[in-house]
Amino acid sequence: MATFTLPKNSKIKKDGKVHKADDAKRVKGFKVYRYDPDTGKNPRYDKFEIDLDECGPMVLDALFKIKNEIDPTLTFRRSCREGICGSCAMNMNGKNGLACTTAIEDLKGNVQITPLPHMDVIKDLVPDFTHFYAQYESIRPWLQTVSPTPSGKERLQSPEQREQLDGLYECILCACCSTSCPSYWWNSDKFLGPAILLQAYRWLADSRDEMTGERLDQLEDPFRLYRCHTIMNCANVCPKGLSPAKAIAETKKMMAERAI
Repeated sequence: MATFTLPKNSKIKKDGKVHKADDAKRVKGFKVYRYDPDTGKNPRYDKFEIDLDECGPMVLDALFKIKNEIDPTLTFRRSCREGICGSCAMNMNGKNGLACTTAIEDLKGNVQITPLPHMDVIKDLVPDFTHFYAQYESIRPWLQTVSPTPSGKERLQSPEQREQLDGLYECILCACCSTSCPSYWWNSDKFLGPAILLQAYRWLADSRDEMTGERLDQLEDPFRLYRCHTIMNCANVCPKGLSPAKAIAETKKMMAERAI
């Protein structure tokens, strides 16, 4: 009989720290995942009470308040604070999103914050993107051509050709979609996942790219592309309102059309 066990030091302990907000009128509880591999200890949840009258409106503001005023050891990624860089992607109350664009008031009850699901954790809320970026590199996300560049000119597109890239180029590679996809959870070693497949279609849809056949050849594999089962979690969580599932469907359509 098969035996399945969790990796060493992965089971969450129940003896996390609790930080109270004394004399606060509007209090919101935050339950934050904590893990430090240097200690050799299991992960835990720390609980923080935040005075909303002394905190900004977004989840990222609460994390800043915790780090700056309560526990400076809390570790998380952040940069732009405007939903542009994708650095602060995490799971909040069971749904992936950007902490900088997720309003505290939109989350009911106490807020549970964990790293993006099914990724190795470097520390606290920081997942390891090494494999994700390697997959991104594998699709060669740059313009590939064989014809010489027009002398003194750019490679031009018509307005209609440019419109084909709308809903694709806006992806910020936050990985919210891929880490919401069950197919990616179980097959991330072979399946490229929604984010990378959307990026792959961005170049397939570009009229200036001249390597369409080679790009399709690279994707035509039982796992790399076809492990998508159109669950639609990816479109549900994308903070930019994109639809990776549509891009994947268009790629499959291109595969079928060239086979006819």
